[in-house]
Amino acid sequence: MNHIIETQQFNREWLENEFFPEVIKMKQRPKENSLNSLAGKEMISFFYEPSTRTRLSFELAMKRLGGQVVFSTENAKEFSSVAKGEIIEDTVRVLCGYGPDVIVLRTDQAGMAQRAADFSTVPIINAGDGDHQHPTQALTDIYTIYSERGRVDDTVIAMCGDLSRGRTVRSLAYLISKFSGIKIYFISPEAARMRDDIKEHLKENKIPFEEVADLREIASGVDVIYDTRIQEERGALLMKYGKTAFWTVNQEVMKMMKEDAIVMHPLPRLEEISPEVDDDARAAYFRQATNGLYVRMALLNMILG
Repeated sequence: MNHIIETQQFNREWLENEFFPEVIKMKQRPKENSLNSLAGKEMISFFYEPSTRTRLSFELAMKRLGGQVVFSTENAKEFSSVAKGEIIEDTVRVLCGYGPDVIVLRTDQAGMAQRAADFSTVPIINAGDGDHQHPTQALTDIYTIYSERGRVDDTVIAMCGDLSRGRTVRSLAYLISKFSGIKIYFISPEAARMRDDIKEHLKENKIPFEEVADLREIASGVDVIYDTRIQEERGALLMKYGKTAFWTVNQEVMKMMKEDAIVMHPLPRLEEISPEVDDDARAAYFRQATNGLYVRMALLNMILG
């Protein structure tokens, strides 16, 4: 494993036999017991778009493993030479010239992470590229399902929200399709339905899916509700779709859900999950966010350790 660009590069055997055990090891390690496996290693954190969870969890992960973050920006689009029109290929050549061991890259354009990897002499980790993919979030999500349910197989999942532009649901759809007994419900406005490339992939892999108009129609039969927000920064204005009521998770929906079902969200949330749900034990989204730290520790250790 060198670059991490998209979830298609991972297989089930690697997830179950290498990745999940590594995440568990990181999760069980006492905070004060520094692993120092990445002592002397350096990371550049280069984000074209703002980020809270992804950027900070990567940087904390690197430090907890004994490595260093030598440069970090979450607004490279405005406060770097990108603002002057520099192309990603030149940016990556320059960054690699400074001798880091890994570059964590978030971009605003689909496919830009792969372009960067094509010219990079060090591992590139895609921290989200436009409306394409967010592989480390999907790895966090699949681990969260495994951690919460004890397995990924035989999971019925409802993916809700702006499915057309939401990179997290696209990445997770690819990843969860590697397991058996999976069924997916897509809940979204008509203008924000899951794109055909994902649907074709699911058909090829014999993963059943249905497009449903209202979460309440199927809430009682799912194991996981994976909710997402409207991607306003990618041109999907809320006014296009009207209210999000048909995929909002509130007390009404929670009463319909099974006792062992969970609610997930990659965050940040808007109005699609009511705060009244937060204290329910089935609300897994903050545990999911915490898992992101250990997932990124595991990945960095596997790539650089």
